[in-house]
Amino acid sequence: MIEPGARLAGRYRLDESVSENSGASLWKATDETLARVVGVWTFTDGFARTSEVVRAARAAARVADSRVTQVFDADDSGPTAYVVEEFVVGQSLTELLAKGPLEPQRAAGLVAEAAEALAAANATGIHHLSLTPGKLMWSAGGAVKVTGIGVDAALRGISTEDPFAADAQGLGRLLYAALTGHWPGGEHSTLPPAPMFSDRPSEPGQIRAGIPERFNDVVCRSAFQRPGRGAPLRSAKEFAQELSDIPRMVPIPVGSTYAPPPARQRAVTNAAASGGAAAPPRAPHPHRRQSGGGSGSPLTKALVGAVALLVLAVVVLGAWTLGGMGEGAPTAQEGGKDDPAKGKPELTVLEPQGAKGFDPGGDGSEHDGKAKLAIDGDPSTSWRTEGYNSADFGNLKSGEPGVGLLIDMGAETEIHEATVALGGSGQSTFELRVGDSPDLSALESVGEGSGSGGEVPVKLSSPVKGRYALVWFTEIPPDGGKYRGEVNEVELRGTT
Repeated sequence: MIEPGARLAGRYRLDESVSENSGASLWKATDETLARVVGVWTFTDGFARTSEVVRAARAAARVADSRVTQVFDADDSGPTAYVVEEFVVGQSLTELLAKGPLEPQRAAGLVAEAAEALAAANATGIHHLSLTPGKLMWSAGGAVKVTGIGVDAALRGISTEDPFAADAQGLGRLLYAALTGHWPGGEHSTLPPAPMFSDRPSEPGQIRAGIPERFNDVVCRSAFQRPGRGAPLRSAKEFAQELSDIPRMVPIPVGSTYAPPPARQRAVTNAAASGGAAAPPRAPHPHRRQSGGGSGSPLTKALVGAVALLVLAVVVLGAWTLGGMGEGAPTAQEGGKDDPAKGKPELTVLEPQGAKGFDPGGDGSEHDGKAKLAIDGDPSTSWRTEGYNSADFGNLKSGEPGVGLLIDMGAETEIHEATVALGGSGQSTFELRVGDSPDLSALESVGEGSGSGGEVPVKLSSPVKGRYALVWFTEIPPDGGKYRGEVNEVELRGTT
C-alpha cells in the first residue's frame, strides 16, 4: 500500500490523498525536480484498467489547449504505475453554484469555453464521457479548466458508440446546471435533481425566469438531444459553434461581497416559489466601470485627461521613431527575407478530389464510404480501417502487409508538406506514399510518422510530384477488442 511521503520515479513526493476510485487514488504531490505541486494518480495491484488510464493520459497530453488539464508524465513500465498531471486550484462549477445559479450570459460563456476545449480534444480522438459540474473549474489563475478528459472514462471503464454526442450531452447538462442550479442527469452529490414535467426533466426556462430562449434551446438540443431551432447538437464542436459569439465573462467567486443596489428587484422564479433556488442578481460586467464613488469629480477628470495626453504623445513619438528606423529596410516586394522568390515557395493547402480505403492485400475495400471524412476539413469526423485481430492485421494481408487511405488529387500535384491527424488512443505507424498510379508498387514512400492520436507532421526530404497520396498503415493500435487505424484529417500542402 502506498503511504504519504512515498516517492515515485525519484522525484514525485506524494503529500496528501485527495480521492479514491475503486483502486485508483489521486494524490496532491510535489515534483521535487521542478519544485511545483502536481496531481498524481496511483493504482492498486488489482486495478484492471491501469494500462488503459496510462494510454489515455499520454493521448490527452497531446491536446494543444490550455483549458485541458495538462498531463506531465505517465508510466506503467515500473513496479508502480502512475500518471502525473496539473493540480488545478480553484472553484468547480459545483462550488460556484453553492449560492444559486449563474447569470445566464455568464453561465453560457463559461460552458462555451469548456465546449471549445472539449472540441479540441475530440479532434484528436479524445473524449470525456463523464462531464459533471465538478469537472469544470474556474482556476485561481483566472482561467477555465476542464479536468478528467480521457482519463476519467478510462478510470471508470466508460465507453459509448457515439462519444461525440455523449460529450455534447454532457455540455448541455453543465449549461442546464449553470442556468438553474439543478442537475438533469439523475442523482448528484450536491445539486438537486431537475424537476420533472411530463415524465422528463423540465426545460431551464420552466424552472427559472429570465433565461434567454436561445440558451434554453441549446440545452434542449444537447442535453436532451431534441430538435429545436435546429437539429440536435451531436458534438462539442457543434455546441461551441452555437455559443461562439457569447462574451466570456469572469465567474463570480464564491463569497463575493457584491450586492445589487437597493432599487434593483431580484427575479422570483417558479422554482423559488416552490422552494427552489432563486435567480442571483446580475453581476457588473467585468470590463465596465461602475458609476458612483466620486469617479466623476473634477480632480479625477483632470487626471484622466492628463494621462490621455501623455499616452497620445508616447504613441506619436514611437510611431515616428519606428518609421525612421524602417527607412531603407527591404520590404517583401524589394527582396526582403519574406520574399517568396528568394526563399521557400508559397505553399497552399491542396484540395483532394476524392479518397477511398486501400486494401490491395485483402478484399480491395476498406470502409470506402467513410473515406471522404478524412479530407472534408473537419477533424471531428474520421475514417477508420476495418477491425483486425492483431497490430499486424492478423496475418490476413498477402504481399506487403498494411492498409491505407488513398487520396486522389485529380491531377499531378507537387507536395511539400503533410500533416495526418490520427484518431484513437493507441500507437499507429504509417508511411506517406506518392505516385501517379493507384498501385502500391507505383507509390513511392516519401515520409513516415507515428503517434497515439493527434496531429502528426510528415517531413519530406524534398518535394515530390504525383496524382495520388497514400496514408499506408503498417501498424495499428488496439480498439475495443480489435485493432484499427483511424484518420481524422489529412492535410497536404504544396503547389499546383
